[in-house]
Amino acid sequence: MRGLLQRVRRAAVHVAAVEVGAIGPGVLLLVGFAPDDTPARAEALLDRVLHYRLFADAEGRMNHSLVDTGGGLLIVSQFTLLADTRKGLRPSFTPAAPPAQARALYDHLVATARARHRPVASGVFGADMQVELINDGPVTLLLDVPG
Repeated sequence: MRGLLQRVRRAAVHVAAVEVGAIGPGVLLLVGFAPDDTPARAEALLDRVLHYRLFADAEGRMNHSLVDTGGGLLIVSQFTLLADTRKGLRPSFTPAAPPAQARALYDHLVATARARHRPVASGVFGADMQVELINDGPVTLLLDVPG
């Protein structure tokens, strides 16, 4: 499982020109799932996302988390995060989980996030989405969840 966190001033996701999710200041999480991922790993990723210190304190140091700030969380599925790009000129997506498994994990992640934090918005799994954001900083971090 791989999550790409982006600290944002705002972010939104559109499907067929319709906004399906949006947040103000907070975190955009792009997430991809591997075949060996589990609901427990999804929860471990969520715990890290909610508590990862990437917001500034009074001295300007990244010491505050999403939980501390009460910011929004926008979760968007992105299987391309699992692409194998080590050789050739076209990515291989064999490291990504099959769609049915990935959808179940994504749904679990979003439901758990909504139970543990507010506000939470999401994209539409498997849809052709347009994601817009204003990256704050910019701060972008890649999180891998160990097995």
